[in-house]
Amino acid sequence: MSDNHRIVIFIGLFLTLTSIRITDGSVVSTGDFNKDFFVTWSPSHVNTSADGRTRSMKLDQESGAGFASNQMFLFGQIDMQIKLVPGDSAGTVVAYYLTSDQPNRDEVDFEFLGNVAGKPYILQTNIFADGLGNREERVNLWFDPTKDFHTYSILWNLHQIVFMVDWVPIRVYRNHADKGVAFPRWQPMSIKTSLWNGDSWATRGGKDKTDWSKGPFIASFRNYKIDACVWKGNARFCRAESPTNWWNKNKFSTLTKTQRRLFKWVRKHHMIYDYCQDKQRFQGNLPKECSLPKY
Repeated sequence: MSDNHRIVIFIGLFLTLTSIRITDGSVVSTGDFNKDFFVTWSPSHVNTSADGRTRSMKLDQESGAGFASNQMFLFGQIDMQIKLVPGDSAGTVVAYYLTSDQPNRDEVDFEFLGNVAGKPYILQTNIFADGLGNREERVNLWFDPTKDFHTYSILWNLHQIVFMVDWVPIRVYRNHADKGVAFPRWQPMSIKTSLWNGDSWATRGGKDKTDWSKGPFIASFRNYKIDACVWKGNARFCRAESPTNWWNKNKFSTLTKTQRRLFKWVRKHHMIYDYCQDKQRFQGNLPKECSLPKY
């Protein structure tokens, strides 16, 4: 049995045995897109099911689309099930992210970069802290994200930000603010999603353009869960450790042994770009966090 087959079985067991949530007391989402989100642009390109549980966006030559949460949050966990654009999706970008929308913004990004038919989708993540980004990482997913819905999650607490795909951690950004590394910890952020044309850069650096004859391009969303601290103007309520703010508990301050094993597997077998390895880009002066531990 190959290492990849073993890890797939291991992931299956991990998903079966792992319970991420401690309590539902902090869940603030209704499960209805019409109640928890508003359309930010091009309502004609957003379609929501009658019960509000499923939403899709389309991209064509006229427009893309986007929607955002009604509320802002400071720490918690956000889950969203997404089915990406099938077929030839070169040039398209599906974004799912947290952002503070301030001049010195904090932002935590999932960006799904489309590809020509038969080539893998690329998942790019990025983090902005105090207005500074340039922290891109890219992985090839170990499944076809266009065939079915998969869960993409962000765990954000005082200790770390963890990006997860079907509960498998693919990236960790640790709070090293005490060492002079910026970390999103004061600005509340809203949840945003969008589908847009990024063919100037998204696929092979802009070499593969969007083929509009293959459109419209459609991405679908469902079964989201917002388990987070709603921003009410005072950060101390969200920074406190309490049964409701379960994410701030010590057990969520770092990856578990099982999570570390999965994290290392993703980095070894599926990572295709890490800004912390790009010495040429930073002229040999890598960002400070690159030399600090991830857990």
